[in-house]
Amino acid sequence: MALASEQVVDVLRAAGESTRLRILALLAVEELSVLELCRILDQSQPRVSRHLKLLAEAGLVERFPDGAWVFYRLAGTSGGGAVVAAALALIGADDEVVQGDASQLAAVRAERSAGAQAYFARNAARWNEIRSLYVDEKEVETAILRATGEGPFDEMVDLGAGAGRMLTLLGGRAVNALGLDLSQQMLNIARDEVAKAGLTACELRHGDIFDTGLPGGCADLVTVHQVLHYLGDPAAAVAEAARLVGKGGLLLIADFAPHDHEFLREAHQHRRLGFADDEILPWIEAAGLVPETNIALPPTTAEGLTVKIWTARRPGAALAERTAA
Repeated sequence: MALASEQVVDVLRAAGESTRLRILALLAVEELSVLELCRILDQSQPRVSRHLKLLAEAGLVERFPDGAWVFYRLAGTSGGGAVVAAALALIGADDEVVQGDASQLAAVRAERSAGAQAYFARNAARWNEIRSLYVDEKEVETAILRATGEGPFDEMVDLGAGAGRMLTLLGGRAVNALGLDLSQQMLNIARDEVAKAGLTACELRHGDIFDTGLPGGCADLVTVHQVLHYLGDPAAAVAEAARLVGKGGLLLIADFAPHDHEFLREAHQHRRLGFADDEILPWIEAAGLVPETNIALPPTTAEGLTVKIWTARRPGAALAERTAA
């Protein structure tokens, strides 16, 4: 996207300040909340907010409120993106300021991860019970079965496997199934559940949803069930999940619709309060998948949450057809 000369001047002016350049470098790594940026930069919220306002006005960052929090990320469609990328590329890898910010970002990530892991460890044994407080699981699972179809699937991958519910629900339709999770407590529970279900072809493995290490196009069914709302960079997780989907394969995402249950952040480590179609669908399409199913399951109680199920398919011959050929 080409810019007029005056637009280029505006972009350069917005990016051409040390704190704002540091903010752009951080947001190039992942989306962050205002409070997280304040902590990393060691600056006051009013000052950081002023810098973010200028960057947003120049079209370099996008602001999106999420409950009581506000997150920022680099603008995805801005013509100034190329200018920002070029500016960031000029910064030396040994730059002390950028290295310091990276160190602080790592500390924020570690604290975030420790909180989530501690939560999972405390609640692993009753994970399914906790989840059932907010949604009608039977209705959700019926919709998931309908959305995925009968299969059979040669290779299934479940990212953020948790207690293994997607594996026990869908693993019987797959020749081989693999579940990845960072929590050893959850993996242990999932292994027990898979064994109880008699699914001998299901493997549970410690793995990172952002960097699975799996080959691209390796699966004809990839599931991401009630995981994205815990993540600092859900768009990157969707991109990695989509990368694993082979030609003709299916990606299924289940999560909450936007809501205002702010207590879930502290009580249950939810980072995001749900996702709207206009956020999820562009991530899916950017990964080269074609959206298929879009289901909304409203809550059965006033305090419940609406569950959304999205599926998308990668165009081309299915994995089984390619293998047979």
